[in-house]
Amino acid sequence: MSDNKSARPIMVLLDILGKRWTLRIMWELRNGPFTFRALQESCDMLSPTTLNNRLSDLKKLEIVDHQPDGYQLTAKGLELAKIMIGLTKWADKEATLLARS
Repeated sequence: MSDNKSARPIMVLLDILGKRWTLRIMWELRNGPFTFRALQESCDMLSPTTLNNRLSDLKKLEIVDHQPDGYQLTAKGLELAKIMIGLTKWADKEATLLARS
């Protein structure tokens, strides 16, 4: 997570979400819980160290929680996922423009 306590919250969030694999992990968890192993497999055998680090970041933000049936998005995580779906729709609509950049 960010060491800069004066950083704007949006910048801290974007720094965390911008870490490799973070969005993929959230995407996989959007439809329900996964065990660690199942989540690792669904993320193309992501290394256990990286998966642990990303889950730790997401747990600190209360976006992901670990329950008896596995890792899952919290209410905050589901709220963020809905926002991300909106961004995906916007990006899909603007794909031609984005391809030029």
